[in-house]
Amino acid sequence: MAVRDSGTRQDTFSVIVQLNGNTLGVWDKKTGGELDSDDIKYYPGAMAKVQSLGGRVTPGNLVLQRLYDRQDDHDKINTLFNAVGRGKVKVTQRPLDLDGNGYGKRIVWTGKLKRVNVPDADSEATAAALIEIEVSVDGAPVAQ
Repeated sequence: MAVRDSGTRQDTFSVIVQLNGNTLGVWDKKTGGELDSDDIKYYPGAMAKVQSLGGRVTPGNLVLQRLYDRQDDHDKINTLFNAVGRGKVKVTQRPLDLDGNGYGKRIVWTGKLKRVNVPDADSEATAAALIEIEVSVDGAPVAQ
């Protein structure tokens, strides 16, 4: 039996962000976006077995980061700041094969721009300066 080579790594995804229909490009890191639910249980009388009643679906917020680009990001920073709390965001994540080609369906989240965080400044640090945004997700992601 042949060994199946279909596993992947975290660095083999393309994550693209759009704000109000305008592409903000590829982002390097994405966390969150999980789909969870409330856990409602009912305990009937006479020591009967507990029943799970399911619950309301609760999507987690997305947090995205990338290297702060002095030209692209800094020129658009007011657009980002002004969109906090109301800007429509679409985040698309697609797996890539080991040659960087798109594979399969994209996973798409939509929501509102919740937070923008410009890079920290430190005169003694040399780490990469990352911009970070947070998206309050509307509902369940869609594979398309």
